[in-house]
Amino acid sequence: MSVDVGRRAVLRAATAGGVGVGLASASLAVPAGAGSGRRGPRVAILLYDGFTALDAVGPYEVLCRVPDASVVTVAKRVGPVRTDTGVLGLVADRALHQVREADVLLVPGAGNRGVIAAMQDEETVDWVRRLHEGTRWTTSVCTGALILGAAGLLRGVPATTYWASRSYMETTFGAVYTPGRFVESGKIITAAGVSAGIDMALHLASKLSGDRVAQALQLAVEYDPQPPFDTGSPEKAGPELQQLALQLLEDAAR
Repeated sequence: MSVDVGRRAVLRAATAGGVGVGLASASLAVPAGAGSGRRGPRVAILLYDGFTALDAVGPYEVLCRVPDASVVTVAKRVGPVRTDTGVLGLVADRALHQVREADVLLVPGAGNRGVIAAMQDEETVDWVRRLHEGTRWTTSVCTGALILGAAGLLRGVPATTYWASRSYMETTFGAVYTPGRFVESGKIITAAGVSAGIDMALHLASKLSGDRVAQALQLAVEYDPQPPFDTGSPEKAGPELQQLALQLLEDAAR
């Protein structure tokens, strides 16, 4: 006999088993209107050749679970888009010309090859600029901030980016580098490198659906970092590890 036990059933059984609150009380965390079919925030995630996977997928895991949200991946052409290593590909659901508005724009970062090509691509940069005109929130992760800069969106704006690109962002695009896992300035939210996109996405979720939902989403993805090392910033790591980190990134890029 085969028993079809779905993931939801397993999770419900665990919750109902007395871990804390039962499903009945847990449902109080979801705001009125959630799941009602009412249109929620529309999120557009830009993909381009050579982007960094976690920059897009980390925030996606949070934002796709915001009540009533819809998420679409967008690239120059519909179809698979390869990440910086060349090993992993994600599928773009829509082409740039098919997406003319969104409530949230998310621009992931990339290594040198990917981000330079994207910054120099007029179609991509023009699309970012046009979409930004109608967004509620325009966001970036890691060196995605440089693409926002290329679109002229960061001049005089407090922002953050990948640690090795801080001075470039300031001198090239006139941004005001500001320390932090993410920096909010008006409707622009920039995140620091790679994993910081998850922090930014949780902050954005609180803006879209309130702190209670964002806190529940943090638990839903079990985001409770306890890294084995304390070298997650250049200040903590020091020059030798900084050089090794950049070399490892370059060696993995295709």
